[in-house]
Amino acid sequence: MIVTFTANPSIDRTASIATPVARGGVNRLGTVTSEPGGKGVNVSRAIHLAGQETVAVLPADDHDPLIAGLREIGVPHRNVPVGQPIRSNLTIVESDGTTTKLNEPGPRIDDEELVALRNSVVAAARSTRGHRADWVALCGSLPPGAAPNSYGHLVELLHQLNVRVAVDTSDAPLKALAEGLPRWAPDLVKPNSEELGQLAGVDGSSFEEQAAQGNWEPVLAAARSLNDRGIREVLVTLGGSGALLVTEEGAWHATPPAITVASTVGAGDSSLAGYLLASLERLAPDERLQRAVAYGTAAASLPGSQIPTPDQAQPGQVTVTRLA
Repeated sequence: MIVTFTANPSIDRTASIATPVARGGVNRLGTVTSEPGGKGVNVSRAIHLAGQETVAVLPADDHDPLIAGLREIGVPHRNVPVGQPIRSNLTIVESDGTTTKLNEPGPRIDDEELVALRNSVVAAARSTRGHRADWVALCGSLPPGAAPNSYGHLVELLHQLNVRVAVDTSDAPLKALAEGLPRWAPDLVKPNSEELGQLAGVDGSSFEEQAAQGNWEPVLAAARSLNDRGIREVLVTLGGSGALLVTEEGAWHATPPAITVASTVGAGDSSLAGYLLASLERLAPDERLQRAVAYGTAAASLPGSQIPTPDQAQPGQVTVTRLA
């Protein structure tokens, strides 16, 4: 069982455009899709498509279109009413795969609602369909009004239940989590190069470029510093340079197959879902990384905000190399 928490969910509208976006001009959109979204919601969607148990915890009223969307696709969820409509985000995808996101801030959450959300996450982790969760994934940005250290406190509470915790966030919540290490150390983080720098307290802006040149030492050193501070598994996405997994057991690099990118929306979330699914199967670290990259690659090859099925993810096409 995998529980996800999306603190700031959204209705994700994705629009295609045949020409480059013209700033200050008229842009005529092509196909427009609308899906229930937010990072944790996307993770739960992928896990549900794989036939595994999941529950998505999120703030939303019973009558919100987001909840209607989750009901329509059959994703189990626990929603905490907040008396406000959930935000809508717009993603514009150009013909070459260039993606532009326009995200609303989301509804402001007060202290009472934050406590209710925290309690709902803990309750879902403690007993969902008769057994404790294997993983809880805390995903995405925090809504206006939430303290940056909200994820850190949740990690601490969930570890008291002996539940493994994954965190995928950025900026202020990520920096707050780093400041609380090792006390607030999750079992898994999934940063990109910039977020890895935020966690490790270094400049990660050149990690991707250095990795592309075959220089793994800077990113490895940053990831291993997180291992030393209590984070057991660090899954780093490096754009065109693939992905890296660093654990106490070693380090592995994965190279995805060449694809035509249709949309990057949900690709990172699908990667996290693939990794967690592989963990449920008790696969080895290199196989977990391979599954993660396969899921992310499959998502990037799909239009809009579609989430891949297991059949669309092809781990055998992902090359994994152990790094010294």
